[in-house]
Amino acid sequence: MGKLSRNVYMISGGVTKFTKSSPDMDFRLRVKKAFDYAMNDANLELKDIDGSVASYFSDHFQRQLMSGVMVQDYLGLTPKPSRRVEGGGATGGLSFQAGVEEIASGRMDTCAVYGFESMSHVNTWKGNEFIALASDTNFDYPVGGFYTGYYAMMAARYLHEFGATVEQLAQVSVKNHNNALSNPYAQSPMNLTIQDVRNSPMVSYPLTRLDVCAMSDGAAVAILADEKKAFELCDNPVLVKGIGSGTDTMRLSDRPFGKVPLLPHEKESDYKNLKYPGVHSFRAGRTAAAEAYRNAGITNPLEEIDVVELHDAYTSSEIQTYEDLGLCKYGEGANFVSEGKADLKGKVPVNPSGGLLACGHPVGATGIMQAVFVFWQLQRSIKKHFGNDKLQISNPKRGLLHSHAGTGTYVTVSIMEAVK
Repeated sequence: MGKLSRNVYMISGGVTKFTKSSPDMDFRLRVKKAFDYAMNDANLELKDIDGSVASYFSDHFQRQLMSGVMVQDYLGLTPKPSRRVEGGGATGGLSFQAGVEEIASGRMDTCAVYGFESMSHVNTWKGNEFIALASDTNFDYPVGGFYTGYYAMMAARYLHEFGATVEQLAQVSVKNHNNALSNPYAQSPMNLTIQDVRNSPMVSYPLTRLDVCAMSDGAAVAILADEKKAFELCDNPVLVKGIGSGTDTMRLSDRPFGKVPLLPHEKESDYKNLKYPGVHSFRAGRTAAAEAYRNAGITNPLEEIDVVELHDAYTSSEIQTYEDLGLCKYGEGANFVSEGKADLKGKVPVNPSGGLLACGHPVGATGIMQAVFVFWQLQRSIKKHFGNDKLQISNPKRGLLHSHAGTGTYVTVSIMEAVK
């Protein structure tokens, strides 16, 4: 798996406010709002876009097949090439990487990657059922079904395996909801305490309602270009330095124990007593990180990554992902958050936007939203887009975005790098 054959840059992005109360807004209009923002911010015209990638998870929510081409038509991009990408919760991350590959291959010089989901068209229980169809419907779904149950099991095992506490899980929710107070695009910004999180309704032990992200309506757009076009069309493009992806078995029970795939700064003796992957970590995430780091030339992510937007569908999965990304060793993720290393002014700020927990999770848009927020961080333009600079990381050079599906069946990691 080699490096990208051509340099690829992100040149603009747009996001709608994520919400759970707008079933009256058509999904096409929602994407158009994000697309127009991205186009206007970079003074682009439709003639500047060679083609697109459409990102949406489920046909069920809007009860409409071929939604991607309906958006393509609404944006005025027909008859240019387009395709839909779908991969559960990682749909946005996979679509972003598909857009990168369109540019790297030379097929396109510019590409618009647009993602959306309209989840408020159905009741929460029905939405959970649709999402649960991304598990093995012959095995997992009949015996438990909903994803919070799967993640609760993994969280309970993590607590047992490494001696972490429910209060440390809650700290992730406190951090991310508090960050979101300064993000105008976020669905549920809140000033929380650990006790607030623990006192919220129990969903599936040890996860409470505030340990779990919310379903959302929303859209996001990332516009990518090759090197020549990037510097013609944008004053401050951001380089996509490396991408990686990984997969794992659909069923947790099928995952074999083996050696930890080591990152460049690790050695086998670090994990001589660890049964891997177990249900305390995500092998696909480690695989994706290793490929992205190799392609981006990163040898120590803790020292070389300045900002991370990762898939925190659950507080527990954020902690597990610190470890998969090599920001700390396996078993140290809970301490990583409790020691403030993931805070806005910590060693590596994680989810300064508020993440999925506070921004919401309109699945097809989520990974692209992460790309937009990392792009704005690396452009140092958070104040311009948020109306305040409270979430702007000081002088960031490299950012990481991480997208995750199922119980870790698809995972993507992409590295972006400032060029100014």
